[in-house]
Amino acid sequence: MPLQIVRNDITKMNTEAIVNAANSSLKIGGGVCGAIFRAAGPKQLQEACDRIGYCAVGEAVHTDGFALDAKYIIHTVGPVWEGGGRNEEMLLRNCYRNSLVLAAELGYESIAFPLISTGIFGYPKEPALRVATEEIDAFLDEYDMDIYLVVLDKQSFGISEKLYESIETFIDEQEAAVLEERAGRYQDRREMEIPMSAPIEIVEQQLSLEEFLEEVDESFSQRLFRFIDDRGMTDAETYKKANLDKKLFSKIRNSPGYTPKKKTILAFAIALELELDETEELLGTAGYRLSNSHKFDLIVRYFIEREQYNIFEINEALFAFDEALLGS
Repeated sequence: MPLQIVRNDITKMNTEAIVNAANSSLKIGGGVCGAIFRAAGPKQLQEACDRIGYCAVGEAVHTDGFALDAKYIIHTVGPVWEGGGRNEEMLLRNCYRNSLVLAAELGYESIAFPLISTGIFGYPKEPALRVATEEIDAFLDEYDMDIYLVVLDKQSFGISEKLYESIETFIDEQEAAVLEERAGRYQDRREMEIPMSAPIEIVEQQLSLEEFLEEVDESFSQRLFRFIDDRGMTDAETYKKANLDKKLFSKIRNSPGYTPKKKTILAFAIALELELDETEELLGTAGYRLSNSHKFDLIVRYFIEREQYNIFEINEALFAFDEALLGS
């Protein structure tokens, strides 16, 4: 099952469980914690937390969701940022890992996380995001679960300023090149002089049906599965690395004529670590192409050209630019 980054209020997520960035005493607090208590019903939730009593940093416990759309709440206590030298990263990793393992043990099929510790606990957003995606990715290698990383706005979530500016510069350069090329083509057309009376010879070639069918290119699914075989990957490795749902992959596997969305095909290209020409080839079998006029395409191309194939890092960049994400 895929990881999805969504812009939403976590208290409104209709998942089986949501994660509360709690304090060790499990008391109502500020930020995400306070919002979850108020939405769930502060009296009932506080009574349930008082029965548990305590949760150590990095550990996770659970209660009912009460008035929330989510049935359950997993409470985990993130570390307070003290500069990075007090084992903060490992403690933060434990928050995600222990919450996910608890959810799996309880049989939950979907869960929504905030970006833990990045509020009043002060953990820097960029490394916190890296920890979250790495731990969720590792979990998804072994388990099937719908996992959401929920942020309220772009200010609550961010890729590095250096990466953002690098991608922005790349987009500007490619868009400028497109405009220059269009201007050149327009000038070329103005300069061309073709006499209207010039004879045009048309040569028609009659092909038999058999010959015509022999010239038909591979279908998308045929080319995809040939790429998978060439890379020596299994189906499960492919759809998980592509951040795709198993059911969607099965549909592609069992329906040779099915053509998925462009973002799905690009997710496969990233999972298979295709070069740019191979990516274009796979897209072409489904009637798509990469465009230098579309920001979404340019961002994906930016990473492919640099041989950076971590789909979660690419999705973080796409999210930062308000573009659709790769995968399901």
